[in-house]
Amino acid sequence: MMLRSCWKSRHKKSSGPASCWIRPGLTALLWLCVTQFICGSEAVGETKNVVQKDAEFDVTYNDTVTSENQTIYAFNHTVSRNKTEGVRVSVDVLSQGFESPILFVVRQKQAVLSFQVPLILRGLYQRKYPYNHLGRTLCQPPTRAASETQYFFVDVSTLSSQGTNYQLRVSRVESFTLQTDKKFSFTASPSQPQYFKYVFPDGVDTVIVKVNSDMTFPCSVMSVQDIQCPVYDLDNNVAFIGMYQTMTKKGAITVQVMFDGRTDHFCHEAQIHRPRHEHKNRAMSCLLMSLSVFQRKDFPSNSFYVVVVVKTEDEACGGPLRFYPLRPDELIDAGNRTKVIDVVVSPAINSEVYVMGMLFCLGIFLSFYLLTLLVACLENRRMKKRREVFLNPADMSPAETASLLGKNGDGKTPASPYEYGSFADNGSTLSSEAITDSATSTDNNYGYMERSLESVGRSRQESLSSVEEDDYDTLDDIDSDKNIVRTKKFLCVSDLARKDKRILSKKYQIYFWNIATIAVFYALPVIQLVITYQTVVNVTGNQDICFYNFLCAHPLGALSAFNNLLSNLGYVMLGLLFLLIVLKRDIVHNRALVRNDLNALECGIPKHFGLFYAMGTALMMEGLLSACYHVCPNYTNFQFDTSFMYMIAGLCMLKLYQKRHPDINASAYTAYACLAAVIFFSVLGVVFGKGNMVFWIVFSVIHILATLLLSTQLYYMGRWRFDSGVLRRIVYVIYTDCIRQCSGPMYIDRMVLLVMGNIVNWSLAAYGLIERPNDFASYLLAIAICNLLLYFAFYIIMKLRSGERIKCLPLVCILFTAVVWGFALYFFFQGLSTWQKTPAESREHNRDCILLSFFDDHDIWHFLSSIAMFGSFLVLLTMDDDLDTVQRDKIFVF
Repeated sequence: MMLRSCWKSRHKKSSGPASCWIRPGLTALLWLCVTQFICGSEAVGETKNVVQKDAEFDVTYNDTVTSENQTIYAFNHTVSRNKTEGVRVSVDVLSQGFESPILFVVRQKQAVLSFQVPLILRGLYQRKYPYNHLGRTLCQPPTRAASETQYFFVDVSTLSSQGTNYQLRVSRVESFTLQTDKKFSFTASPSQPQYFKYVFPDGVDTVIVKVNSDMTFPCSVMSVQDIQCPVYDLDNNVAFIGMYQTMTKKGAITVQVMFDGRTDHFCHEAQIHRPRHEHKNRAMSCLLMSLSVFQRKDFPSNSFYVVVVVKTEDEACGGPLRFYPLRPDELIDAGNRTKVIDVVVSPAINSEVYVMGMLFCLGIFLSFYLLTLLVACLENRRMKKRREVFLNPADMSPAETASLLGKNGDGKTPASPYEYGSFADNGSTLSSEAITDSATSTDNNYGYMERSLESVGRSRQESLSSVEEDDYDTLDDIDSDKNIVRTKKFLCVSDLARKDKRILSKKYQIYFWNIATIAVFYALPVIQLVITYQTVVNVTGNQDICFYNFLCAHPLGALSAFNNLLSNLGYVMLGLLFLLIVLKRDIVHNRALVRNDLNALECGIPKHFGLFYAMGTALMMEGLLSACYHVCPNYTNFQFDTSFMYMIAGLCMLKLYQKRHPDINASAYTAYACLAAVIFFSVLGVVFGKGNMVFWIVFSVIHILATLLLSTQLYYMGRWRFDSGVLRRIVYVIYTDCIRQCSGPMYIDRMVLLVMGNIVNWSLAAYGLIERPNDFASYLLAIAICNLLLYFAFYIIMKLRSGERIKCLPLVCILFTAVVWGFALYFFFQGLSTWQKTPAESREHNRDCILLSFFDDHDIWHFLSSIAMFGSFLVLLTMDDDLDTVQRDKIFVF
C-alpha cells in the first residue's frame, strides 16, 4: 500500500519512477525497518500502517497518531546557492500524554533531527519542565549547484495506544540571513530556540555579534557555531560546540574568520599591485596575523550561525530559583518564558585600529622617557655652569655668581645637593672659610653648618667606627643610649641615623633582591595558569569563564582581549624608567661619597635606594600580573592583580618612615612576612569571606589588634617589649598618666597621627563587619591605600610645619599626580564588569570603547593609574631634596 501511494503521488510530478523509488519510497521503507527494529519485542508481529502525505509549506495539519499508525509528511523546496532560506517546523500537542510522547523525526539531506513532544527539559536538581509547543529551525544543507530541489520528511509516531492529537506546520523563514549593521528582532523560548545565518561580506574578517533584550529574565544563552549539521540549539546541548555565553540584557561575541589558515598566501597577495589604501590594509592585516601564534576559531565556510536559546531556569544568570518539592517524577510548569531579543552583527575594528592603538600606547609612555631625558640634560647643564663658577669665580660678576648659586633677593640659598660640594679635579672639598661664608649668608630656618669641619669630620669617623650592625646593637651601653636618644621629646634625623651607612645600604638592598626573587617565583606559575585559562576558553568556547568587557574586547590570536593587556604596558615601562632614575641618583650619590662631599656625608636625609629599587620592581610586576589577570579575569585569579598593589602600598609607607627613621625601619624579612600575611588573608577573604560572619569577626579583631600593636611600636620608637608583663605596664601607664594625674602625651605630633590612623582603621573594620563586602580583595586594598594617603598627608603637613619647603619639581609632581589620580579613580569606578556577580549580570555593565575605538574605561584606568603611581614615586624620591644642604641634627623627626 505504501508503494502504491508512493507511485501515485509521484507519477504525475516526476519524469520517471526512479526519483520516487530512490528518494522518498526507498528512504521511507528503510526508515520503517529502522522504526520496527527500535520498537523492540512488543512491536514484533504487529502490523503498523504507514501513511505518506504530500505536504506544503505554511499549511497547518491537524492529525491524530497512535501506536497503530505512522504518518510521513513529504516536503520539497528549491534551494539556491546564492540565497539562503530557513525552514522552521512548529508542533503543538493538543492532548496530555507524558508517558507516551509523540516522536517527530525530520529526515533531510545529510542530517536527521528528532524530538519528542511533550519535550522534557531538565533544570537544577533534576527538575523536569514539560513543553507542549515546539518550534525548531532545520539545518540548511550546503549545495554546490546554482539551484537544487531538496526533499525532507517529517515522520510522526508514538507508542501510545490511545490517539493523540497534534498540529504540524512547516514554514519558510524569510529573514534567515542576518544583514550587517541591521537590527533584527525575534522571540525565543526554551522549546522554541532560534538561530540565524551570517555571511562575512567582502573585506571583513572580524565582526562582533551583539544580542540585546529589554527583559532581564528569563536567562538565555547566545552561541556562535560553524555552519554544520546538526545545529545545537537546546538548553542541554548548546554548549557542545562553538562559542557561547549566558546573558540577561546584553551579550557580545567577537568572531574572526581565518582565511583557511593560509597566512602566507594572504600576505603574498598583499604584494600584488593593488590600490594604495587596500595594499596598506592588507599589509597591516598580514602583520597582525604574523603576530598570532594560535587561532581562536576557524570558519572555513566564511559564515556562521547565531544561536539564541532560552534556559529553563534563571539560576545561571543570578536569578531566583523558585522552591518546589523535590519528587522523583513530578513535572513542573515553567510558566511563560518567552523573551524578545534583538541581534546586530557589526564589523569589528580593522588592522589599522590595532596599529593605532599600539602606537598610541607606546607614544604615551615613551614621551615620559623623552621628558626625563630633557630634564636630565637641563640639570646637567645647570650643574656644569655651577662647576664653572666654583672653578673660575673671578670670570663672572658678583650678580651672575649669585644668580648661578641660586641666591635670590631675600638672601636664601638653594637646597641643591651639590651647591657647597667641591668640583675640583683632585676631589678635595671646599675650604672651611668658603663654607662658613656660605652658611652665614643665609637666614633660613635650618641653621646650617653651626658645627666646625673638625667636629663634622670627627662625628663622621665615629659613625664609621662600627662596621657590623649586629656588633653595634648588642652592646649594653648602646641599648641604654637608645633609650636615652629615642625617648627625647624632640628628635632629629642625626639621632636615628647613627648606624654605619654601608651596613644600612646592604640591609635595604635586601628589599630589592627579595622582591626580585618573589617576582620570579610568583610570576612563573601565574603565567602558566593564565595560559591554561586561555587554552580552556579557546577549546571549550565557554566565555562565561572570563569576565571581559565583551563590547570592547579585541582579540589578537589566542588572546581574547588584547587591548586590556596592551594598556598594562605603562606599568612596565614607567617602572623601568623609575629604576633608571633611581640608578642615576644612586651613581651620583656614590660619586659624591667617593670624593668626600660633606653634603652627601653629613647633610640631608640619608640616601638609601634599596626601597626605591623595590618600588620600581613592584610597579613593573604590577603591570605583568595585571596583564596576566586580564588574559582571563575571574574571581579565582583576582589576587594576581592585587598582590603587588599591597606590596606597593606597603613599600611606600616603609619608605616614608625610613626617610626620618633610617636606623629603626623594619627589615626586609619582617616587611615581606607582614605583606605575605596580608596576601594570605586576601586569599582567605576571596574564598571564604562572602557572607561568612565568623571570618569577618576574626579578621576585624586581627585588624584592630594589629593597628594597636603598630601604633605602640611607632609611638615608642620600638623601645617597648611585648612580653608577659605588657598588660601590667599598660595598666601602670594608664594609672599614672590618666588617673593619678592627667598629663598629655609627650609626643604630640606622633599621637595625632596615630589617633587619626586608629580612627580610620577602626572605622574600616566596623564597615567590613557590618557590610561584609563581597569584594574582599578590593576592601583590603582600600585599607592599605587609606593608611598610605593618611601617612603621606601627615608627612607633608609636618614637613611644612617644621619650616621646611618643597622645591619646584616635587611640587609639580604632587599637583600633577593628584589630578591624574582623580581622573584615574573616576574611570576605575565605572565598573565595566564585576566577578562578584554571575557572568550574565557582569555583562550588563559592559560598554563600548571610548578611546580610538580600541580602549575602554578600564584601559584608561590602566593608563592613568600607571602614570599616577610613577608620579607618586617621583614625589617620594624628590620630596626632601630641599634638605640636601641641611645638617641632620637640624632636621626634625616626625
